[in-house]
Amino acid sequence: MSEAAIRFYGVTKRRGGRAVVDAVTLEIAAGAFVALVGTSGAGKSTLLKMVNRLVEPDAGHVAALGADVAGEDAPALRRRIGYVFQNVGLFPHLSVAENIAIATRLGGGPVDVPALLDLVGLPADYGARMPRALSGGEQQRVGVARALAGGARLMLMDEPFGALDPVTRDQLGSTYRALHDRLGLTTMLVTHDMAEALLLATRVLVMADGRIVADATPAEMIAGRAGPEAAALVAVPRAQAERLAMLARGEG
Repeated sequence: MSEAAIRFYGVTKRRGGRAVVDAVTLEIAAGAFVALVGTSGAGKSTLLKMVNRLVEPDAGHVAALGADVAGEDAPALRRRIGYVFQNVGLFPHLSVAENIAIATRLGGGPVDVPALLDLVGLPADYGARMPRALSGGEQQRVGVARALAGGARLMLMDEPFGALDPVTRDQLGSTYRALHDRLGLTTMLVTHDMAEALLLATRVLVMADGRIVADATPAEMIAGRAGPEAAALVAVPRAQAERLAMLARGEG
């Protein structure tokens, strides 16, 4: 069995007297692509952000890449863990190259910007462009390149493709999955799109009320072997596919 890249030990986070994350214990193996799904407010993003200390647990602890994250300097921890989120967060006054190499300014080593741009499918001359000159999909590719710039092998992704149009979202998801396999990354992806989770991940975790209520492979999810909460989520893309098939047959 692969060594665990992330370990959650009884982690709990409370807000307003409510447990947003409730005593979660979980291991994620190195090299896994794990999707974390569930309804809004289930605790997905909060659990994800505990890994790079954007959220501190009220109880329990988290280990990443063999070390307790609470024992590390937070900026240094974030330089070795890639983080990609929906709004990208590129600095508008910096060029693409400067955005990717921001880790160097923060104390990291040298960054090969052309190589990183090539990894995410962008030409080297994009390094001279400003973020406003890029499409949403191109900006998110730059966000992925920036997350990898510090040599990260652990990637946290919080709804990274959620603001993109369906075609771009599908293309970028496929591009990232190929990159995950090529580089041997460990990825933890939060998404509201169950189809995206099933198509990209090797393991799907379902959260409800701050707890992990299902943990299965995509095949097990589709076969209905992951419990009622998972079945309810899988039913959405399945019903959509059935309606589209009816329309294609002229029955809708």
